[in-house]
Amino acid sequence: MKRVLLFLPLLIFIGMAVFLYKGLFLNPKELDSALEGKPVPAFTLETLEDAELTISNTDLKGEVYLLNVWATWCPSCKYEHPFLNRLSKAGSVPIYGINYRDERGLALRYLAKSGDPYTKNLYDPDGRLGLDLGVYGAPETFVVDANGVIRYRFAGVLGPQNWAETFMPLISELRKEAQAAKGGA
Repeated sequence: MKRVLLFLPLLIFIGMAVFLYKGLFLNPKELDSALEGKPVPAFTLETLEDAELTISNTDLKGEVYLLNVWATWCPSCKYEHPFLNRLSKAGSVPIYGINYRDERGLALRYLAKSGDPYTKNLYDPDGRLGLDLGVYGAPETFVVDANGVIRYRFAGVLGPQNWAETFMPLISELRKEAQAAKGGA
């Protein structure tokens, strides 16, 4: 029995080494999303611009859209913002913002100064919707189909390359699916 105990630290070390070695080959940009293929979590939140106006997940059904998590304290969000403004001006896809764990006044001043690419902006000061979405940090962008189902999650800065390679083809496909469903209904 004493001999087995002598080798126990070595076995623990080998087990941890194998675990850590495997982690070296994981892509940090690829985050598993338990919500892909599932509906956007139920929510009712105030809009950023008007505390009297609320929006729920059911209000957003019926069209393919982006759900973009952002905040004024997030430097990557500020880097991403001009691209979102270009998408909005082009009318590529409706973009709904989730102002995540932020101060309303700061966010409104930022949008007034930098442009507002959002169709509507949800105010999530305590981060509950972000938590329900499994947000690790900002920015994160979700592609949601016309039925309110999350089809893709992207953590990081949305830019021209990932837009052209991943987002736009998926959005086009989802729009075709929605048209086919309307035609068959």
